[in-house]
Amino acid sequence: MGKKVKKEAEPPPKDVFDPLPIESKKVATVVLMLQSPEEEVLNKACESLYKFANKGDENKATLLELGILQPLLSLIGHEDMVVRRNATMVMGSMAAHSEARQRLRTVELFPVLIARLAPDEDTVTHEFASLCLAYMSIEFTSKAKILEHNGLEPLVRLLSSPDPDVKKNSVECIYQLVQDFQSRAALCQLQAVPPLLELLKSEYPIIQLLALKTLATLSYDAEARLQLKENDALAQLLKILELKDLNDLHVEALSVVIHCLEDIETMQLLQQTGGLKQLLTFMETSPIPEVQANAAMALGKAAQNNENRKMLSDQEAEHTLVTLLVNGNDDVRSAACQAISIMCSSVSSKDLFRKEGIPQIVRLLGSDNSDVRESAVLALANLTTNNPSNASAVMEAEGVELLIKLLSDDKDGTVAHCATVVINMASQDALRLSIQAHGVMQAIVKPLQSSNSIVLSKAALTVAAVACDADARAEFRSAGGLKPLVQLLQSKYDEVRRNACWAVMVCTNDELTAAELYSLGALEILKEINLSTSRRNHFSEGAQSKLFDNNLSLKYSQKGYLASINIISDGFYDCGRIKSDAKILSLEELSKQEVNDHRAVILVNAKQAEHARPQSPSLEEKPDASAGRSPTSVSRKERRVSSPVEQETSSGRSPSLSRGSLKEKVSRGKIKTKKEEEKLKDEEEHSLRKMSLETVHEKPWFPPFDFLLHNYVDDVTHAVLPHPNTKDQVVLLAQFVANKMGGPVEKDKLNEFGWELHISELKFRLKTNVIPIGAITKGIFCHRALLFKVLADRIGIGCYLIRGEYYRAWNEVNLQEGSPSGTVEVLRPPEAYIVDLMHQPGRLMKVGSTEADLYQHI
Repeated sequence: MGKKVKKEAEPPPKDVFDPLPIESKKVATVVLMLQSPEEEVLNKACESLYKFANKGDENKATLLELGILQPLLSLIGHEDMVVRRNATMVMGSMAAHSEARQRLRTVELFPVLIARLAPDEDTVTHEFASLCLAYMSIEFTSKAKILEHNGLEPLVRLLSSPDPDVKKNSVECIYQLVQDFQSRAALCQLQAVPPLLELLKSEYPIIQLLALKTLATLSYDAEARLQLKENDALAQLLKILELKDLNDLHVEALSVVIHCLEDIETMQLLQQTGGLKQLLTFMETSPIPEVQANAAMALGKAAQNNENRKMLSDQEAEHTLVTLLVNGNDDVRSAACQAISIMCSSVSSKDLFRKEGIPQIVRLLGSDNSDVRESAVLALANLTTNNPSNASAVMEAEGVELLIKLLSDDKDGTVAHCATVVINMASQDALRLSIQAHGVMQAIVKPLQSSNSIVLSKAALTVAAVACDADARAEFRSAGGLKPLVQLLQSKYDEVRRNACWAVMVCTNDELTAAELYSLGALEILKEINLSTSRRNHFSEGAQSKLFDNNLSLKYSQKGYLASINIISDGFYDCGRIKSDAKILSLEELSKQEVNDHRAVILVNAKQAEHARPQSPSLEEKPDASAGRSPTSVSRKERRVSSPVEQETSSGRSPSLSRGSLKEKVSRGKIKTKKEEEKLKDEEEHSLRKMSLETVHEKPWFPPFDFLLHNYVDDVTHAVLPHPNTKDQVVLLAQFVANKMGGPVEKDKLNEFGWELHISELKFRLKTNVIPIGAITKGIFCHRALLFKVLADRIGIGCYLIRGEYYRAWNEVNLQEGSPSGTVEVLRPPEAYIVDLMHQPGRLMKVGSTEADLYQHI
């Protein structure tokens, strides 16, 4: 046998590459390996990249710079399951980086990633695919894309996965998605409630918590609440609330329960099973403030339904909420106040809160927490609405001072609600006076300048509610509140403008406020509003009318008439007719002008200012036997004032501008000598001149006191008023006025009357354009008609004053028996007569008759 020869090994084929083990120390090299066609290389590269990415965000940022996303995206859809799994792991880790998520939104990630949730994929692929979707679902645009590519269905299916990580990632992604209402509707169609409830039994707290959060958000949808009730979810949730070991789940579990209470059927079921009482007890006794706060807010939401409020009231929910008011946590107290504000929509609940709730809420008005103050004043606003007893309870709890203070709060909501409480309280006179005494009119000025339309509306309404008496209006006026109020008339908000008009209408109830409102431009704004069909309202029309009625000087100048209800008071002045768009100057401004040749301003002021200097003492009157006396002075034995015309006739002197009231000294039986009488007359004339100068030098300025007009009022009060017949009173008053202003003047001698020269002399002697009406002894139509109206108003004779052309004016009176007292302004009385004051004083002419027309126009 020959020796055996060893067989040599066959050399490898020349066309086969020998295996090359590679050890790379550069991450860039590994990223390049992702483009390899070899599955083993791809797997090893993905494994090393996954470990590298998990070490921190800096590594993820490095991978982003190396362009890892695009090759990873192609590998997620690789035909090899292991490659797909490893690539998905890397993508899941990269999605934790915000910049990576931003770039992934621009690529077609979602169809490929959702495909990895299919049942034939392994658990690890499910885990990291769901993790990546959970990260991506943070952004709204990604939520829309997940929903668009039908990603909800596989996620709901994975809620039943045996792997806890898959469950956690899936429920977290679903929780992010249900923040959008479209996803909530889609989940209800997919019957997602049962698997979510099943997750509550998980041994992992994070899964339970995410499931409860998802159910709490999902339960906003009515269909979801129905599924919860069908799956007996309330019993399961109440059991969680009973277990103290699960107190970390109480907030979310309670949220789900309370959302379910919005359905009447669910509420009835809970009431029948005792669950509602159990829930209220838990809310009251829970040691977790967040739970109590959320429960109180959710209870208030449930109480928005009338039937739910009744059931909650049956279970004494009011007592529970009052208990929460004394809680030491601000969030709990704030939530309790908000719930009370909703519960008190029921009248019975308002009454229950009165005794214990209102005092506790009033105390919260002084809280340092702004949210607590806002919620407390909101509760008071609702409690006092249409409930005078609760409004009184607020005052009894010493809440007025705190409320006034809150009108200057920094939060608009607090100020608006506070104003509402003040408005509700102001409906009672006693409460309104208390509010006024605490300085509400000064405090409301700041809210009137707010930038918030709700605050502006409430502030204007507060002014309308409180400024019902002169003291309140004076206080508001001195506090500078009229200017911002007038500015609100131009608001673009209808409610603000309407309430501002209402407030202006109330404020114009006295002459001083009406005059200042006019000077601030309120009338021009109101006229503009009332010309607009869209902006006009009843209050704007009423405010304009009131502004005229309480500024009769303005009304007579612009409208040319005063009705019987327009009672002329001291301080009235007639500066002649002005255009509707012209501005009337104040009496003080007119009195300080240099004497000019314009029409004289006629002043009515029979009341001496409190701070003005006393006038000269009364003068004694010598018995007057003149045949030219008026019928009223013939039978008088009391004090009277002789006209300057009479004195000129008897003494031979020029008419004096100053006449004191003369009294007979019957007891003494003495007659003054002519020398003494002239001395007294000189003193009177000096007193009148001194009167006009005082108005210039003294401060504050007061209109000059017209003591002659004052005496006229006394005369007609004693001589005319006692007559029982109105017609006789009118005739006697007309004769009295004519006698004081130059007597009867024949028609063909009007040009010879010389009244213009007389008025000019008065202006020159008094050194002012403002002439007291009592100083006029030669008066034409306009002067006599004004004096007649002034005196008629003082003794209660209903009288119209109507201005004509060329210094003409006349009075119309109603002599019809049983006629209305004149509380409503009409164009003229039903039975109107014009009173002749010029030619045949006391003659009455039927309105519309020929002689009446002649009197007005000739």
